[in-house]
Amino acid sequence: MKILHTADWHLGKKLDSFSRIEEQIKVMYEICSIADEQQVDMVIVAGDLFDTFNPPVEAIDLFYKTLKKLSNNGKRPVIAIAGNHDSPDRIEAPNPLAKECGIIFIGNPENSLKPFKIDDSFEVLKVDGHFFEIKMEKIAFPIRIIATPYANEIRLKTYLGSENKDEMLNLLLKEKWQDYATKYCDNNGINILTSHLYMLHKGGQIYEEPEGEKPLKVGNAEIIFTDCIPPEIQYTALGHLHNYQFVKGHKNPVVYSSSPLAYSFAEVGKEKKVVIVELEPSKKAIVTPIRLKAGRELHRKRFDTIEMAVKWLLDNPNTLIELTIESDHFITNEELKKMNESHDGIIHIIPVLTNLEEITDNKFSVNLDQNLEGLFIDYFKSTKKGQLPNEEILNLFHEVLNYQSEN
Repeated sequence: MKILHTADWHLGKKLDSFSRIEEQIKVMYEICSIADEQQVDMVIVAGDLFDTFNPPVEAIDLFYKTLKKLSNNGKRPVIAIAGNHDSPDRIEAPNPLAKECGIIFIGNPENSLKPFKIDDSFEVLKVDGHFFEIKMEKIAFPIRIIATPYANEIRLKTYLGSENKDEMLNLLLKEKWQDYATKYCDNNGINILTSHLYMLHKGGQIYEEPEGEKPLKVGNAEIIFTDCIPPEIQYTALGHLHNYQFVKGHKNPVVYSSSPLAYSFAEVGKEKKVVIVELEPSKKAIVTPIRLKAGRELHRKRFDTIEMAVKWLLDNPNTLIELTIESDHFITNEELKKMNESHDGIIHIIPVLTNLEEITDNKFSVNLDQNLEGLFIDYFKSTKKGQLPNEEILNLFHEVLNYQSEN
């Protein structure tokens, strides 16, 4: 059978104040198209479905429309678990209706799924905590899923039955997962684990969490090691890290699928993907990443003239940019206007003064026997290392003076 693994949609997320909803609509459509083209039998969304606990209306609308399309009117099971950006209660609230569409939401670790059946398609049976088995009409073998949504360390320990707050979370998860695997995960079916955790190979490189992401680890407190995964598990579908990567330390693939869009400038140049997984009982999983093409590319660009910047902006309209401008003067309003009118995707403009070194050693004195404008200019020069205020700054200064005199 074929599974599509995706994660970290962060629907509703903005880049600074720039809305990404139009890009998210396009990339969700692309993911649905891949699921149909690849004729996948099941979809797993491994957490961070939304970007906030209270997502905007358009993000909620896109979410349910996407899952309905992915489920192919109930013929294809879709399993979506909560991440650290999601409200577990919000994720699980539509479960009674969602199950009728073939969609399984898992938000709270302590809540158990109930068995159910969709006629002529599939049924969920052998439910035990967050283990459940799916039997599909067109698949000859059962599909076993262990699903652990995100919860903080205290809530996870409560779910796992620990009364000792100092007991290692790794040990508790390992015991719980192995208990499920021993009871239910034999070689007559396929066996999958999905979770939204910071997972690492013991002794391996520590991965950087996404810029702007709510961190799962404080120090090393919530790092879960891959040796916790039972040997019976053929594929582990993870969410949280935004780059596509395999995590070492288990005999079978442990994979972060990546976010569908680059959500920070730290992700510049990173390809975004979904993962197609082919599985058979007792055989090695075949993993095929598919690059996502929707969405605007993020760029960090640096120029030493406004003209060069504007030319690049006009030549690359379908991008989002963090723009650094090197100059020997402060950028004027006219120059800012010229750049912003040439492109609608400038997120930040960072000015860098190039003559700081030559003016650093200059000493400034303020002549107190002059008018307010002269005093302001001298003060500005003393605080800005010799730079004179431009016309726009002086006009603003005069506006403040006029306002003060009128009031």
